Amino acid sequence: MNLENLQLLITVARRGSFAAVAKERGVDPSSVSRAIADVEGELGLRIFQRSTRSMMLTEAGEIYLARLEPLLEELEHAREAAAQVSSATRGLLRLTASVTFGQMCIVPLLGAFRARYPELQVECVFSDANVDLVAERIDLAIRLAPAIDGDVVVAKLMDTRYRVYASPEYLATHAPLVQPADLSAHRVLLFNLRAYRSHWLFRDPRGREERVAIQGDLTLAPASALLTATLAGLGPALLPDWLVADAVAKGLLVPLFPGYAATATTFDTAAWIVYPSRSYLPHKVRVMVDFLRETLSQAI
Repeated sequence: MNLENLQLLITVARRGSFAAVAKERGVDPSSVSRAIADVEGELGLRIFQRSTRSMMLTEAGEIYLARLEPLLEELEHAREAAAQVSSATRGLLRLTASVTFGQMCIVPLLGAFRARYPELQVECVFSDANVDLVAERIDLAIRLAPAIDGDVVVAKLMDTRYRVYASPEYLATHAPLVQPADLSAHRVLLFNLRAYRSHWLFRDPRGREERVAIQGDLTLAPASALLTATLAGLGPALLPDWLVADAVAKGLLVPLFPGYAATATTFDTAAWIVYPSRSYLPHKVRVMVDFLRETLSQAI
């Protein structure tokens, strides 16, 4: 039986639409329909119940796909295990991250990664939505959060830290910002998440925490827009270290309250490596994980 058609069968079941799968693959919907019909013909059973408005798995189809998917995954594992005997790393790696983290931290590293692994294709899916790793066939995700829940494998990539920053121009023309409480007299720049809009938390070197009420009339997203507004002198902002490292090094931003840790939610945050729960980690994922751990620590 044609393995490509079997993989297509699984994709159609996930998407619930011949037309959607055909659009993704750039083919005519009739070709997808014929491939599924070929599989059904060889099996001698109907996988999908179709109507003019909907498509759903039959009972037999649900049973078949439940057994088929692990088998296809194991075949892929076997192929990759055999490929590792060769010195080359091949295949397609699909990676997702938030829009700003992807643009600022991942994209600048892709040239070096491509030079190291010239036969490995990389497809980056940068989105601030929580992409479904299984449904979207994502091999590896980078998530920014205090912790990660769900039926996935998680490993810490790096700790992330937040601090309040402002441009030298802003500081030269506005009331002094000596201690965190001084922020209450300023219109700060707000990130488009509810937890970031009403107060920020600060912790001094002795571990004492302070909650500071904030206000502002500019709310921005994604994080790159918040950085741009801060650089333009529109106000102080709470920003992560990975986003501002270059601007601080060039003197374009000034870190405020250097003795304090700052956050909007929790002080312990990180960038996490996340991949679907599998008994076998594909070699292509392993080389990307190792590469990111090696290079991100140097870049930030």
